[in-house]
Amino acid sequence: MVGGGVAGSRGRPGGSPGPLPERLLAALAAAGAPPVTDPAVLLGLGTDWTGRWSGPVLAAVAPSTTEQVVAVLAAARATGVPVQVQGGNTGLVGGSVPDRPALLLRTTRLQRLDAVDPLERTVLVGAGVTAARLAAHAAAAGLRFGVDLAARDSATIGGMAATNAGGIAVLAHGPMRQQVRGLTAVLADGRVVRSAGRPRKDNAGYALAELLVGSEGTLGVITEVELALHPAPPASTVALLGVPDLAGAVAAGRAVEAAGGQLLAAEVVDAAGARRAAAALRLPDPLPPRAAWLLLLEVADGGTGEALGPVADQVVAVGSSPPDRARLWALRERQTELYAQLPDLVDKLDVSVRLDHLDAAVGAVRDAARGPGPAGAGPERPAGGAPWVGIFGHALDGNLHVQLVGADPLAAQRVLEVVAALGGSISAEHGIGRLKAAQLGMVRSADELAWMRALKAGVDPTGLLNPGVLLGG
Repeated sequence: MVGGGVAGSRGRPGGSPGPLPERLLAALAAAGAPPVTDPAVLLGLGTDWTGRWSGPVLAAVAPSTTEQVVAVLAAARATGVPVQVQGGNTGLVGGSVPDRPALLLRTTRLQRLDAVDPLERTVLVGAGVTAARLAAHAAAAGLRFGVDLAARDSATIGGMAATNAGGIAVLAHGPMRQQVRGLTAVLADGRVVRSAGRPRKDNAGYALAELLVGSEGTLGVITEVELALHPAPPASTVALLGVPDLAGAVAAGRAVEAAGGQLLAAEVVDAAGARRAAAALRLPDPLPPRAAWLLLLEVADGGTGEALGPVADQVVAVGSSPPDRARLWALRERQTELYAQLPDLVDKLDVSVRLDHLDAAVGAVRDAARGPGPAGAGPERPAGGAPWVGIFGHALDGNLHVQLVGADPLAAQRVLEVVAALGGSISAEHGIGRLKAAQLGMVRSADELAWMRALKAGVDPTGLLNPGVLLGG
């Protein structure tokens, strides 16, 4: 079970979650957001993308306006029913499904999509708009949405803001927090906060929108987001390089930048993962014999490949046409899917360290996954069935996605401990959710945790929104 060594049991709760109070049913219908109560539908909605997290959903409701969200929360408050907020349900840390009987508030019908403001280079969108739809809308105006990720067709803007999503374009544009110019959110007590439409430079008091970004639905329900857009880059070149270590990957990326190349992405996949993806795609082995890592660089260079000069001796493949770029990108983007197909995948961990600690982190992670005993946990699965550690991620962000295959139940805990000891983060971009709530103290001090809990209590004293997410309890 993914995450089994981190947060304990998380299967489907036994028995029925119980009936929804009639008063709540009537209030939801009156609000124009009639609830779904079909048990078969609720079972699906109460299970996350991984299939490994699920919870008891009393009913699901999908408001289409901010005012309807206000009414839904008022009805839930009046009846004492907790609310679990859910966007595209593409998360990997159990933060989109309840751990106790709850009303599921889905944001997928919040579909506002305004015209792009060409002067400010911003756009106001509803929380339920998908990343792919927004990207297409921005592209039609000659601009670029700054966050891209493999779940783009399902991931929603509200969920991405609530979790401060990262992805493959953080190197060029930063994570979701750096894209949000303003937002609208409904607090647990029904108050509505709006910060969209303000000037770019606005230093008047606390940055409340930034506080809501990354709060994982625990402080309010995001209903609209104003996003900064970016000039569309020129045509790009994608190159695959074979590198001996992650220090070499970082050096290659920096060399391309020093030569004037605008890097749009710098992704790494360990040798075993790269070869497994190549086999699945029916492509030749992409790596030379002594390369331990596959490095994918995408450079905005007009499709000339000229900026790759400093690393030409490491390049094993180049693509400049859209089909060729997509073919090379597939070696990286298929990683999550291929690992999910393995029956003995135990944990998927999302960690980060500073760039000078990357190789040390890889070694420490593999040692930690091995645990007591003589068996190794190298990049390839040993013949004796010992743990297999697969790693891919974002090279110049210091973000590693660690896949623990065949590991013991405590391996994930040991991995997070060694990452924290290196001064890293136990969650680079996926959030804390329920999976890592008990481990948050590894990377946040007691005073920081107390401040977080005080913030939560100040806007949601009864714990109405997403109980158990991020701060546990």
